[in-house]
Amino acid sequence: MPLVHDAAPLQVLFLGGSGTISASCVRLAVATGMTVTVLNRGATTTRILPPEVEQLRADVSDPASVRSALGERSFDAVVNFLSYDEDDVDRWVDLFSARTAQYVHISSASIYAKPVRVTPITESTPVGPNPPLPYATAKWRAELALARAYREQGFPVTVIRPSHTYDDANPPLPGGWTVIDRIARGAVIPVHGDGTSLWTLTHAEDFAQGLVGLLGSARAVGETFHITGDDVLTWDQIYGLFAAALGVEPRLVHVASELFPVVAPEWFWSGEFVGDLGHSAVFDNTKIRRFVPGFAPRLTFERSVRRMLEWRCAHPELARGDLSTEEVLDRVVDAARAARQVFADRAPAAQEGAS
Repeated sequence: MPLVHDAAPLQVLFLGGSGTISASCVRLAVATGMTVTVLNRGATTTRILPPEVEQLRADVSDPASVRSALGERSFDAVVNFLSYDEDDVDRWVDLFSARTAQYVHISSASIYAKPVRVTPITESTPVGPNPPLPYATAKWRAELALARAYREQGFPVTVIRPSHTYDDANPPLPGGWTVIDRIARGAVIPVHGDGTSLWTLTHAEDFAQGLVGLLGSARAVGETFHITGDDVLTWDQIYGLFAAALGVEPRLVHVASELFPVVAPEWFWSGEFVGDLGHSAVFDNTKIRRFVPGFAPRLTFERSVRRMLEWRCAHPELARGDLSTEEVLDRVVDAARAARQVFADRAPAAQEGAS
């Protein structure tokens, strides 16, 4: 029989494990023969984990709760999807220094300094704080703290930077299922910029190939990797693929990225447009392929769209829009129309008519 997965009989702990990217990593780790333990609050039921997974309950924001759940146990590798900032790092370094041979920190590709001056992005592309995105700035500071722990204490860290990873239950559109509902019924969708910036989207199942392939690798300790797909599209194409799969024509209105925080300062995605999504992001995955020769993204976004829409049909109670996002999108569309009229009123023909 052909070898489907490279067997890896490791003891692995996942902090998280039921989220968009972590659930796929847990499933693949089990498939490769790893003994997997997941520690989280047990609050999410959207993604069902394999029955072989041992599940521990604890609040990761409470160190005493985590210590109580783990007891004196140690692991070949620990993967932390829930660490956020440098304060977290200090707690995890203290907890896992003597418990694991590899600590995998899930960071973010949003820490690459924007705009990127040389493409494609490699792991040596400059990183830095990202003021429009407090999340990205916190992740950058966490990486600095982990680098110090590795350098000064020998803490066995491997840093992973995902970039806009999605799965069947979580479409990668700003506004999620609400936007898909709008596309389906023919409502106007606001798109940041002019819709032509290049963006990389990665299905969680493809991401999992790279991450799971690094577990147990002594060579990966002290290293940083981004793990992304190779499918690069414009934002107009991304919205257009959903529309085509739904059998409708997309109705898109383009809005300058910097205007989203003006009209919708409370919306999470407004900062994303300015600090990340409004810039082109194309990645070079040479490094992860060098360490994990089997890494080969399988899913094109076009086919992934159909999978997401099938999931939507099968889970109508979960894959539905929300009124607050609808209100934000309506507000942005209304502002874009008003701005267009302001420009039209100042055109030479309009000025002549007024005189």
